[in-house]
Amino acid sequence: MLGDFYLWIKALHIMAVISWMAGLFYLPRLFVYHVERAEGAQMHDVFMTMEHKLLRVIMNPAMIVAWGTGLLMVAIPGVVTWAAIWPWTKFAGLIGMTWFHIWCARRRRIFAEGDNTLTGRDYRMMNEVPTVMMVLIVLSVIVKF
Repeated sequence: MLGDFYLWIKALHIMAVISWMAGLFYLPRLFVYHVERAEGAQMHDVFMTMEHKLLRVIMNPAMIVAWGTGLLMVAIPGVVTWAAIWPWTKFAGLIGMTWFHIWCARRRRIFAEGDNTLTGRDYRMMNEVPTVMMVLIVLSVIVKF
C-alpha cells in the first residue's frame, strides 16, 4: 500500500529536508551574530527568541518529518538496495546531520544559560558541517555509488 503513495511521500520528504537544511544553515549564522553583535540584554533576548523559534518551530518538525518519510520510503520494497554502498553512505550523512542538529540545540541551550564560550569564528567553521553532510547525502542518492 505504501508503494501507491511513494511519490507523495518522496515529495514531502524533499520539502522537509529543504526546511531542515535551511535551519541547519541559518542557526549557526544566528549564533555568529549573537556572539558578535548582541552587546545588550535586549539584543541577547532578540537572538534567543529567533534561535528558539527557528529550532522548535521549523527545524525540529522538519527533521521529524524528514526522518519519518525517509523511513517510510525505506519500508517500500525495491526502493533501497541494501547490498549497495549508497544507502550506507547516505545513512552516515544523515547521522552526521542529526548529530549537528543536536549540537545546535545544545549550543542554543548554552546561550540561554549564559555559558557560551565559542567565538563567531568557531560557529562559522561549524556552519560548514551541514554542507559536507548535504554533499555526501546528495551524491549518495543521485550517483548511487
